[in-house]
Amino acid sequence: MTTPDLSEVGARLEKAVEHLATLRPEDDRLQLYEDAAIAILDSEHTDYPEGQLESYLMHYLQQLQ
Repeated sequence: MTTPDLSEVGARLEKAVEHLATLRPEDDRLQLYEDAAIAILDSEHTDYPEGQLESYLMHYLQQLQ
């Protein structure tokens, strides 16, 4: 099994946030990013070496603040 490219995670995160924004327009944008990142981490963490996906998502979120 090959490890998926982390750059694709950012694209999926952005797409998920855009979708969530249509469902929850009253929510703060950062909250939408956090919720989407948690969902991605929950569903994909076994696809990456331990801690790699979590680290990537944490760094991505920090860049938004």
